[in-house]
Amino acid sequence: MVKKAAVILLALGIVGHVSAHEHDFLARFAGGIGVIPVSNGAGPVNADGTFPNVKLNIVRGVFPGAGPWRIADLRADVDTDGRIKVRGRGLLLASSNSIGQNANQSVFATLICESSAPFIERSTAFTGVPLEPNGDFRIDDTLNPAPSECRSPVLLIRNTGGVWFAAGIPKLGDDQQAAEKRSLK
Repeated sequence: MVKKAAVILLALGIVGHVSAHEHDFLARFAGGIGVIPVSNGAGPVNADGTFPNVKLNIVRGVFPGAGPWRIADLRADVDTDGRIKVRGRGLLLASSNSIGQNANQSVFATLICESSAPFIERSTAFTGVPLEPNGDFRIDDTLNPAPSECRSPVLLIRNTGGVWFAAGIPKLGDDQQAAEKRSLK
């Protein structure tokens, strides 16, 4: 009886291990980039140190949040059915008198899969989740609409006003990373 139980538990462990590795993700992200709202300035410098022509850091049609923000870490997995889990750490203001604070923001996630317009914003609930005082947050939701494929994934962390504060860094699979390394040689 003990041997049978051991064999069954071993078989279940192997099947569970295999199915965990076969999980089919649509997109994964490891690491994050905080927003810098201005991508460049042009023209002669004004007396107050500003520039007359400023280009905003708009990503796939989404405007940036005010002031630079930083993020210590971001991890996200998007399933093929649109389920998304995001774990962020340290999403905080990186300038002004409120530096190092969360500005009482609530955030949601948006996945954009198109590399050129028109862009489809696939988002979690717009009500968002509140940032902890240290800037940490967790999102466990479903994207609406759910994507069917995602060849050029961009993940933006946005506030309830719709501007972006942080972006995920796409996590490439081992095969894709190896191919890219070979092409660089």
